[in-house]
Amino acid sequence: MSKLLSYPLSVLYYLAFGITLVVFHPIQWFCFNVFGYSAHKTSVDVLQFCLIQCLRILGTRFTFEMSKNIPQDRPLILVSNHQSMYDISPIMWYMRKHHPKFISKIELGKGIPSVSYNLRHGGSALIDRKNPRQSLPAIMKFGEYIESNKRTAVIFPEGTRSKDGTPKRFQTKGLEILLKKIPSAAVLPLSINNSWKLVKNGAFPMGIGIHLKFKVHEPIEIATFADKSELLQTIEQTVSEGVHN
Repeated sequence: MSKLLSYPLSVLYYLAFGITLVVFHPIQWFCFNVFGYSAHKTSVDVLQFCLIQCLRILGTRFTFEMSKNIPQDRPLILVSNHQSMYDISPIMWYMRKHHPKFISKIELGKGIPSVSYNLRHGGSALIDRKNPRQSLPAIMKFGEYIESNKRTAVIFPEGTRSKDGTPKRFQTKGLEILLKKIPSAAVLPLSINNSWKLVKNGAFPMGIGIHLKFKVHEPIEIATFADKSELLQTIEQTVSEGVHN
């Protein structure tokens, strides 16, 4: 019965999702080109709120737990596991006060209304994972931007999404660059649960009645670790231990 119901609800969801992206694309363009960064960010924040409401058509629930000790006046590096594209909007909405910016694959920079525009103009980094000559300098430049503007860098070091929620081993090169380029940052490990269940059947039909859970752990100070490998291990362990399948 649940899967049968998921078909019409998925159609309604994709309709609402598509309309939302199309409507907000010109709004983003206008805000960015006429009023600048702050107005553009506000439009993107409202977009994320609307995308979350679209997911509620599927009976999706959200719990976003955050440490109360997150610094307010410094750059941050948010390090997370990655289960589906539906990890993104909750991070952007619930962390909006910290200006989250993403390291994303370059293919997403074109062809997707609202999403591609924000990735190109909102401060995120677009990288070609098959081309280190492009990706490494792009991550370095991104780190410098985060450091100077006190934003939040979001990175998914697993590289690819986990199809069953099981954490993958971190590929640490990008994270190592961010730690070097954003020396004043605090690291925020983030554990995501159940996002993969939305796409357990593929893109259609969507999973219904899923409870997405996000936990931002206590900040980790880079300076407290003399050994970089120990820091990377601590971050990965903290993220992985918060994932429950």
